[in-house]
Amino acid sequence: MSALGHYLEEEGIATTIVSLIRVHSEKVRAPRNLWVPYELGRPLGPPNNPALQKQVLQAALDLLERNDGPGIIEDFD
Repeated sequence: MSALGHYLEEEGIATTIVSLIRVHSEKVRAPRNLWVPYELGRPLGPPNNPALQKQVLQAALDLLERNDGPGIIEDFD
């Protein structure tokens, strides 16, 4: 998905990625990454926690306002 982000950005479409493996984000340097500390398959956090899932999505979307990339990696607390 990170490589696709580069292509879309070249076409003028802003992208953001929710990343589960930080080292991949560091190597690929996609334009905007939100690193989350959750297990594989659960990028928005544990099931049945819509409030937390909304926070993750909002944090990822907030990265769209940044233009200081590529390679922005924000940690989700």
